[in-house]
Amino acid sequence: MRLRPATAGDADAVAALHADSWRRSYRGALRDGYLDGDIVPERAALWRSRLTAPAADTHTILAVDDASGGLLGFAHTIADADPDWGSLLDNLHVVHDRRREGLGASLMRATAAWVVGFAARPVLHLWVLDANAGARRFYESLGAADVGGDVWEPPGGGAAPRRRYAWTDLSRLA
Repeated sequence: MRLRPATAGDADAVAALHADSWRRSYRGALRDGYLDGDIVPERAALWRSRLTAPAADTHTILAVDDASGGLLGFAHTIADADPDWGSLLDNLHVVHDRRREGLGASLMRATAAWVVGFAARPVLHLWVLDANAGARRFYESLGAADVGGDVWEPPGGGAAPRRRYAWTDLSRLA
């Protein structure tokens, strides 16, 4: 496995992984009709926009298979997105059958290093759906603290309780 920055040519693969991850991880938290629908084009439009003309304050990194070049995971971060909580890890997804191999942790370390080197403040946060217990345990294992919650209004309608996890000291990750 190697890490590399995403390019515009990666948008469709990122979108497909994003949709698959939502379908597997957000079942019961997002409406089934939405998850069972054709969400890949919606995710593709988002990722084409993000990767074709990336904002200067964003960073998308991919984990790719050394042999095949296939996408194994990705992380997307927005520097200094919140005045109190700093940079936002907006997405982190790993191919379902490759979880628990250290790919997510590698993506998190690379994200933390980017935030430390780029952002005005070396702090990072993300949102995790309450229902996604596995992700919550993963971020806690990397030193994130649960600092509060709210309710997200996801695409497709409804309401999904979520928790903010934060790192105020990225030295352990980076």
